[in-house]
Amino acid sequence: MNLPANKKIYFASDQHFGIPSVEKSQQRERKFVNWLDQIKQDAEVIFLLGDLFDFWFEYKKVVPKGFVRVLGKLAELRDSGIKIYFFVGNHDLWMEKYFETELNIPIFHHPQEFSFNSKKFLIGHGDGLGPGDLGYKRMKKVFTNPFSKWLYRWLHPDLGVRLAQYLSTKNKLISGDEDIKFLGEDHEWLVQYAKKKLETKHYDYFLFGHRHLPMEIKVGANSTYINTGDWITHFTYAVFDGEKLALKKV
Repeated sequence: MNLPANKKIYFASDQHFGIPSVEKSQQRERKFVNWLDQIKQDAEVIFLLGDLFDFWFEYKKVVPKGFVRVLGKLAELRDSGIKIYFFVGNHDLWMEKYFETELNIPIFHHPQEFSFNSKKFLIGHGDGLGPGDLGYKRMKKVFTNPFSKWLYRWLHPDLGVRLAQYLSTKNKLISGDEDIKFLGEDHEWLVQYAKKKLETKHYDYFLFGHRHLPMEIKVGANSTYINTGDWITHFTYAVFDGEKLALKKV
């Protein structure tokens, strides 16, 4: 698609709403909602790159309690005509049809290609991509197995949500909360993933979250990898104005 004049595309990830407490989470939720209110003036598309919630599981008739401000604002923006796309992260990987049926927001479980103003983008959350992280990759296969999800649904929601929240904060393999220090290009898995993808196809931009660390790294002569950071420590996002992509801070 070509962006209309004076319109922009926004990217944000890793809000992890729900932690470390209801009160502190709501403070961050209000900040995020205020940001959504600010960008709605010129937003053509908003990409949410995963881990909007620290835990999300959809039972047949139940979704996790809370997040009313965020869900309401997303519904308002979508109803106004702003396109919103959601990429499932490792904390909300059990998301199914709720966003699509209630908010009219498409969800994606794998990276997707987009083209804006003749610029090619590869967009996703980022978990499980590139070399390494084998423990998480094995665990993700277990978590996303239909039989595993069926078994989990037999837990009462009060027990299921409490168990998941405990594991999310205590187990790094589940939470994906790896050390958020820059590891160097040779050890950043998403950088290596981007360079590998460029061997077979050109992309102008790679957009991912997951690392909780805002990064902008050249991965080719005309290709850039950008990580959108998080809304816990950095409060950063990316914006494309039709010509260039930039990282910004709230």
